[in-house]
Amino acid sequence: MSLLPFSSQLIADVGISLGDEGKGRLIPEIADELRGTGSPVSVVLKVNGGANSGHTAGGIKLNLLPAGVVIDDAVHLCIGSGVVADPRKIAWETRPLEKKGYAVLARLLIDERTLVSDLTHRLLDLAWEDYRVNILAAEARGSTGRGITPAYVDEVGQQQIVFSDFLAGPNYFARKLAQRADRACRTIQHVCRVSEATWNSFFDKLTAAEQRANAEVIEMGVFGRDEFDFTRFRGAVPFTLNLDALTATYWAAGTALAGNIGEVRELVLHELAAGRTIIGEFGQAYWLDKRRGFSPNVTASHTYTPEFFESAGIPVQRIHTFGVGKAYDTKVGTHTFLTQMDDAHPLAIKLKQIEFGTSTGRQRMVGWYDAVEKGDALRYGGFQDVMINKLDALTHSGDWRGELQICTAYESADGRRCAHVPRNAAVHKTLRPVYTRHAGWSGDISEVRRFADLPRAAQQYAAAMMRSLLDVAYGHGTWPAAEKLPNLRYLGVGPQPSQIIKDVPAMTELVGM
Repeated sequence: MSLLPFSSQLIADVGISLGDEGKGRLIPEIADELRGTGSPVSVVLKVNGGANSGHTAGGIKLNLLPAGVVIDDAVHLCIGSGVVADPRKIAWETRPLEKKGYAVLARLLIDERTLVSDLTHRLLDLAWEDYRVNILAAEARGSTGRGITPAYVDEVGQQQIVFSDFLAGPNYFARKLAQRADRACRTIQHVCRVSEATWNSFFDKLTAAEQRANAEVIEMGVFGRDEFDFTRFRGAVPFTLNLDALTATYWAAGTALAGNIGEVRELVLHELAAGRTIIGEFGQAYWLDKRRGFSPNVTASHTYTPEFFESAGIPVQRIHTFGVGKAYDTKVGTHTFLTQMDDAHPLAIKLKQIEFGTSTGRQRMVGWYDAVEKGDALRYGGFQDVMINKLDALTHSGDWRGELQICTAYESADGRRCAHVPRNAAVHKTLRPVYTRHAGWSGDISEVRRFADLPRAAQQYAAAMMRSLLDVAYGHGTWPAAEKLPNLRYLGVGPQPSQIIKDVPAMTELVGM
């Protein structure tokens, strides 16, 4: 089919599962599609989250910066007010990218109201994880350790520091940071009840993690290893910080970005009026939203389309939502994972060789495609287009003949069917998946660029993914009119930007296969 025009100059790039769907690669595709039209992409806006949400675009791994970095003609790279951002982390990402030839600082605009995260939040993140395990005797949550949740806690607790504070005098910032540090240290010692040895180990742990994560940057000579040494911020006695060093370091990092701090909302309104397109890049996904998901396996921000308007600071208006998923499911942490594959299954063994977190490197759990989760994201969140990645990863070989499964409903112990994800976490955990079974294929599809050239079984599996998603969202036989259905706009058959099929039949034709 020919690709239909986007229905708005505002496009939301969202995940429809639990993250790790490949949202970063979508942004260059949208930019390519709109290049040369009257509405080119001029702004890529990071909407939510922080350095916990890793994206890969054009082979570049990013955390805080939006994936528009790899789009040369995207004039503006914005960090919205819904983001929590460590100014040091911005430098750690920006400077090596500049050295590689990517123009970042000349295009970067950080909203004045973007929240500042810092070392205190990372220490609190580690401390609360220690509290869960050693005081509550609960299972570890699996936090990224980037301090995201504690940073958002400061926002709702009305104790935030924002990037416009770097435009005020140093004494104002120093006073706010000292108060934040005092609260953090007291909480870690008296509420989380962390031991002195554990407190000391936090600084070593952060140092090791960042030196490992920034090994390439160190090798390039952009920063020395000392830049990632957190032990210099440890106080002379337990549960204290070297406040002078902490304040000086963060003040320097923040004021270095003074020329990049401003009004994202005004820029977005200006670009809309000029007829250009703005892409909102979301971290995490629908089922990790702090309100829609299942605590504690959620993030601390809102992860779906409505947050676009809050983070950009503009009125609610028509927006085109692009839902991104994979041809199977992955999760990290302690989620209830109803469709998780047996680790001994040949496909699980294969998929776990390629499934690791972009930010943390953690091994992801793998499972069968859950149409119930994705159908609910459509029904209650809404999206106009779909991108499904990693279809190629399902190609079978060896003794396994490639039978694939799709979860189309859940079932309780007494046999009752549930067509949607229960909102009660306790009920959710008791259910088991109901599967339909589909033939697999053995041929390599990574070089295929036309839908018609895919093996018939791969075409039918793509159709089954969409059919089951629509059945969940709308009910069997009660779908809306064809023009109101989302379309499978892009189908990924490999990790490279070129490995995308763009001529997928319209939804009504596709699901009839």
